[in-house]
Amino acid sequence: MILEVADIRITPGRQAEFDAAIAHGARSVLALAEGYLGHEIRKGVESPERYLLLVRWATLEAHTVGFRESEAFGRWRAIVGPFFAAPPVVEHFTAVDGTPG
Repeated sequence: MILEVADIRITPGRQAEFDAAIAHGARSVLALAEGYLGHEIRKGVESPERYLLLVRWATLEAHTVGFRESEAFGRWRAIVGPFFAAPPVVEHFTAVDGTPG
């Protein structure tokens, strides 16, 4: 399992709109991608225009090739992209240790 971590900064003052848009995009586009295993969306407390999108993928390629090179990625960016103050910083992680749940 690969964890995609997208650090997203949006235009200040658009949090409520973005909350609705990213939730809609995750359910209607992201969740339908092959290799998608689940996601979480976190909003900054100290920096309310900062979000972390955490997506679990079956493999790195499921995200970088299967999703990013698909038509669905264009639909995803059309939903969330208009809110970006800067391009998101995206990195991928593998587990070292953890607890269930």
